[in-house]
Amino acid sequence: MEKIKIDSSFQHVGNKLLLWYNKNARDLPFRQTKDPYKIWICEIVFQQTRINQGLNHYNNFIRRFPDVKTLAEAEENEVLLYWKGLGYYSRAINIHKAAQQIMNDYRGTFPHEYDEILKLKGVGKYTAAAVSSICFNGKIPAVDGNFYRVLSRLFADDFDISHSKAFNYFSELAHLILPENVGDFNQAMMDLGSEICRPKNPLCEKCPVNDDCLAFSLGKVSEFPVKTKKVKSEDLHLKYYFVHRNGRFLIQQRKDDFIWKKLFEFPPEISDELIPFIKSVKTMNHKLTHKNLSIEVFNVEVDSEEVWTGFVADNHFIITDFEDSHGRSFPKPLENYIQNYNTAYRML
Repeated sequence: MEKIKIDSSFQHVGNKLLLWYNKNARDLPFRQTKDPYKIWICEIVFQQTRINQGLNHYNNFIRRFPDVKTLAEAEENEVLLYWKGLGYYSRAINIHKAAQQIMNDYRGTFPHEYDEILKLKGVGKYTAAAVSSICFNGKIPAVDGNFYRVLSRLFADDFDISHSKAFNYFSELAHLILPENVGDFNQAMMDLGSEICRPKNPLCEKCPVNDDCLAFSLGKVSEFPVKTKKVKSEDLHLKYYFVHRNGRFLIQQRKDDFIWKKLFEFPPEISDELIPFIKSVKTMNHKLTHKNLSIEVFNVEVDSEEVWTGFVADNHFIITDFEDSHGRSFPKPLENYIQNYNTAYRML
């Protein structure tokens, strides 16, 4: 498709969005502040989590870690614990490291410039643009999936959003409609994409810029955005042994080089002497982004104190119980397994 030639007259679209946003902005706690720390945390939290699902998590996190100093000084495991339920735990590890970066490299003051914000661990172009524009009047559009969708429909633009140059392409396109208040514009685009210009079943009749939307006028909204490249999901099989005795069980902490970074898990293998104590096996399926997990958990009920003591002494596993496990973060399937185990144990 031949690209539409756009001139400065399209800047009125951005102003329309601001007028709509001023009347219809969602009442969210992080909208009541310009504190870059809180805006940064909210942007990271809601990268992979819908607002209605993550709002309580965000509030609890901010209550426990109200400023960058508190977060930087916290233990990593506690940060992971307060991230519990949000998934993508590498985000929690990164914000903890970034908080320490701010304390060490910026003397505890959140950096003001886009390029400096971008240097923080785990901060990408979208997050840096959002914090810069909302808190420091930066003039950079916070391009994400909402921008891709809204702009491709607005201009009936068939540029493939899976293309490696999509971010730069739509960033340039966004500048054509960018109003003076970029911070509110970025938030307006987020609200428009979430509430109206949705991936499926968009509410075009309620859209404040439907008069300017070429895809809407052509009746082709469902054809945009164009995405041809799909990432194939990988099938993974994991095996665990739930080794327990008298209400206590063994765990270890994962490393940070694969999925479920730094979370706790059950032993992935056992010695031959424990094989006779295997009572049952449970298979669970769990989906991660681009990964389909098949998880086998063997129930190893050790009724010999001698075998239990010997296995514990020969390995470096952590002994825990149900109450203590509340203070640690587990992958969701293993957390569910522990809950079911506790229920069954209490019924004995």
